[in-house]
Amino acid sequence: MGNNSLLKNGRFRPLQFLKDNKSAAKNDVLSGLTVALALIPESIAFAFVAGVSPILSLQTAFIIGLVAAIFTGRPGMISSSTAAMAVVFASLVATHGLEYLFATVLLVGIIQVSIGLLKLGKYARIIPYPVMLGFLNGLSIVIFIAQLDQFKVNQVTEVDGVSVTESVWM
Repeated sequence: MGNNSLLKNGRFRPLQFLKDNKSAAKNDVLSGLTVALALIPESIAFAFVAGVSPILSLQTAFIIGLVAAIFTGRPGMISSSTAAMAVVFASLVATHGLEYLFATVLLVGIIQVSIGLLKLGKYARIIPYPVMLGFLNGLSIVIFIAQLDQFKVNQVTEVDGVSVTESVWM
């Protein structure tokens, strides 16, 4: 934990934090609002990719931001959902439904904390650049294809008193 953490000696002390960091509080609040506003469209887009409700995604983004603000002290660090997790969760939700989503997110969090405590993040440097580039390009293609369904429009026309539904791509 950094010097500007809300946890002092294992205790949650937000008022003491504000007194100690009065000059930085305004900048932190403005930065937090900017990041929060930027996360709204990102969270909604990832909700569509993952196949969950956008409201659920927005609530989750709020909780992630709150937990990160309380337990981390790194300036400039933004905690949010990622496109890679949205794609993975899309197949999870499609096969098992929302019932397994919370348990999976909890397990992923435990794994991430374990990786951080064991300091295994330093090994990410040995992943070759072309592998990372291929991963990101493949991820963008999967997200693009997942978003195509959002542009599909169902038009209902009435022919001789019978409604006919046509699927039309914009």
